[in-house]
Amino acid sequence: MAKMRAVQVTRAGAPFEVVELDIPEPGRGQVRVKVEACGICHSDAFVKNGHYPGLVLPRVPGHEIAGHVDAVGAEVTAFAAGDRVGVGWHGGHCFQCDSCRRGLFINCEKGKVTGISHNGGYAEYAVVPAESVARVPEGLAAVDAGPLLCAGVTTYNALRNSGARPGDTVAVQGIGGLGHLALQYAAKMGFRTVAISRGADKEELARQLGAHAYVDTQKVTAAEGLIKLGGADLVLATAPHSEAIAGTVGGLKARGKLLIVAAPFEPVAVSVFALLSGKAVAGWPSGSAIDSEDAMRFSALTGVRPRVEVFKLEQAEDAYAKVMENRVRFRGVLVP
Repeated sequence: MAKMRAVQVTRAGAPFEVVELDIPEPGRGQVRVKVEACGICHSDAFVKNGHYPGLVLPRVPGHEIAGHVDAVGAEVTAFAAGDRVGVGWHGGHCFQCDSCRRGLFINCEKGKVTGISHNGGYAEYAVVPAESVARVPEGLAAVDAGPLLCAGVTTYNALRNSGARPGDTVAVQGIGGLGHLALQYAAKMGFRTVAISRGADKEELARQLGAHAYVDTQKVTAAEGLIKLGGADLVLATAPHSEAIAGTVGGLKARGKLLIVAAPFEPVAVSVFALLSGKAVAGWPSGSAIDSEDAMRFSALTGVRPRVEVFKLEQAEDAYAKVMENRVRFRGVLVP
């Protein structure tokens, strides 16, 4: 049987191993993708450290897959060999639970996760459920499409479902892997876009990404900075720091919303009194395959792109370490 190179986690907490595996055959309802690029995400730590419920090792991680269809299994009619495709976090659904019957596939009770429920994109090939596959538009390079299937769809989908309207003031907390895309999307969607970060040195970058205003939390609190700008209709929290997230609530307008897409390990402490003006705190999941398609099409149309650093598959251990230590600006991507 033909072989492929892959990077897998064999033992929890151990270094990645570069191994040779059989090229998998797609089964009924599955698609085999020849991987051209796969983004590295902080969530890959769930596999590296063996912490995700139900995870079975060894496992090939990676849920930011971009490539093309190499083969399809029985009953797959929506895709054909040669199609440019990508696969994100959402790795499939059951079609039968209440959430699926309502079309809320991202909330499927038996939902699968790419690179956790089955092998992901740290490899030359990946076999995935057909319902998890998204089409990649022309004009979007594979190394750009990969991160858009996670950080991209998460921020794009959150913003377009937030209730904010063009002209509203939308603040993005954090300018990292999520935030640098959120700023671009917010500006392209017609929001008055405010970046919130720490240090005057980040203002130029924020404005390059589309921010109309910048709040430097070394000089003022996030709430004070937002109030000086008239308050925010929406704050999109993209950096997983509890105190920094909570500190934005005071800068919301009455009936404004704090929408969280990056989850810190510590609880976020918010005064209930601050919410009595109608302010709301909510979270947002990433999205299903069609949401990923929408995010990529919007990105191709408007010029939104991730800033990436590219590594070879064999460099996965070092690349992962750089991502986890925030030494990559802003998304790390593996290429076979």
